[in-house]
Formats: sequence, structure tokens, C-alpha cells
Amino acid sequence: MRLAPASRTPSIRAAETAHRTAPTPADSDPGPEQQPTRRRFAGVATMIGSGLSNQTGAAIGSHAFPVIGPVGVVAVRQYVAALVLLAVGRPRLRSFTWWQWRPVVGLAVVFGTMNLSLYSAIDRIGLGLAVTLEFLGPLCIALAGSRRRVDACCALVAAAAVVTLMRPRPSADYLGMGLGLLAAVCWASYILLNRTVGRRVPGAQGSAAAAGISALMFLPVGIAVAVHQPPTVSAAAYAIVAGVLSSAVPYLADLFTLRRVPAQAFGLFMSVNPVLAALVGWVGLGQGLGWMEWISVGAIVAANALSILTRRG
Repeated sequence: MRLAPASRTPSIRAAETAHRTAPTPADSDPGPEQQPTRRRFAGVATMIGSGLSNQTGAAIGSHAFPVIGPVGVVAVRQYVAALVLLAVGRPRLRSFTWWQWRPVVGLAVVFGTMNLSLYSAIDRIGLGLAVTLEFLGPLCIALAGSRRRVDACCALVAAAAVVTLMRPRPSADYLGMGLGLLAAVCWASYILLNRTVGRRVPGAQGSAAAAGISALMFLPVGIAVAVHQPPTVSAAAYAIVAGVLSSAVPYLADLFTLRRVPAQAFGLFMSVNPVLAALVGWVGLGQGLGWMEWISVGAIVAANALSILTRRG
């Protein structure tokens, strides 16, 4: 999510197999009809890689939970995100006015809270369910304010799926589910604040400044974790890899993708992230879901996909 995702905003993503011994100029210089197709294929491939990278990073980071906890992993992730975004955005902090600083600081707080609540939820209820609940944030933003009947139906389907996921049962971890919903609220806030920051601060300077502030906020947290729960080499490596795969790679991939695929297609593929998270959690962490959970995840994904595919323009 994602400078985020949580934080986290809402993603989608024919290669030619002919081999020739002596390519002609037409082969080496694709025509105008081939170029858009190849660019879209590259964008889709990048989106798939970005989604898998994001969820794989979270899964790898969870291996460090027993040593440094979700707080320690999130602290490292914030540091990595700050390094990447500051290098790309290069914010001119001295030129910021208070009118610009206010949403930037708010974005920094939401960014850190979103990742902390998500990783804490992953620790308690598993990757698939945590990411599915977090995804309700951008889904609610997409459906809010719409007067279309199809969107009202999508909202009802998503609400029914959430009720099913959070139904009372002996194994239910309501604190973990609550943390997942908190991550959803933070992701929705992240989207709205990002829009404000984008209007008030040029380029990626606002996001970069927010990532830097968030990293500074987590600096004492990281020091406290290192003192009271000294990380092993493997735990530190897991956390760093999580930061790279879940922050650096998705952010840079999104910059590449948004230039090659329509915004509607990007939003559509974002809805597949809960499924990717469930699959990565199942294959990589052994976190299997019951058939009711799979149906609920599929319903939430389908609600978002239907809402996007039926929009015009």
C-alpha cells in the first residue's frame, strides 16, 4: 500500500515468441500498433510483480516478529521508505509553508499508524485476512458519495463479507480484526491526505517529506526495540528485506506502471491484492483460510472490480 500501504491507494498489471536469425529494421523498431501493446504488457507485468513483492515482503517481515515484534519491523520499513522517497522526491523543506506542512505532517502520522496497525494485524490474524480488511479503506473511498445503484449493491456485498469475516466463533481474534479495520481507516485517510498534499506541494516532495517525518517518529521506537529486544542478524535481515519489497519496490513500480496502463486498469488490479496476500500467506506461511473466508475475500474483490468495470470515462 504501497508508499503505503496500508498504505497505503487503490491495481492491475502477448509476449511474442517468434525467433528470427536476422531481424529486419521493422523487427528491431516496433511499429506504432505494437508499441502501446508492449507498454501495456510491461505495465501489467510490473503490477503483478509489485503486488507479489508487497505481500511477499510482509510475509518475510513476519519472520522477525518473534524477535523484534511488528513494531520493530515497521520501524525498519519506515526507514527504508524514507530513504527511497527522499532520494526520489528531493523535497525542498525550507520552502514549505505552514499551509503545506499541515497535511504533510498528517500524512506522516497516518502513514506510520497504517503500517503499524497492519503489521500488528498480520501478527494476530494472518496476512490474507489483515490485507483484506485493510483493503476496505480504498474500497470505501471509491464507493463513498456514489449514487449509482451498482455501487450501492457493491457496498452491501462488501459489508456482508466483512460481517462474515468477523462473525463470532471460538477462534476469532477481534483485536486483530480491529487492527485490520484501523489500517483500513488509515489507508482511506492516507488517500484523502495524499490528494491534499498533491495539490499543495509540487511533485513527490510532499510524500517524501511525510516519509521522512514518519521515519523520524519511529527513530526512538527503533532505538527502544534495539535496546530491549536486541535483533539477531536474521531478524534484522528479514525486516530490511520487508522494507525493500513492501516499500521501495512497489513505489518505484507504481511510478513505472502509471505511465503505461490506464488508471482504471491500475485500480482494478489493486483489488487483487487481498487474493495475492491470501495466496502468499497460504504458500509462504502456512496460513490457510477456510472456505467462508475465501468466499468473503472473493466477494470484497468482486465488489471493487464490478464498481470499477461499470464506470464510464
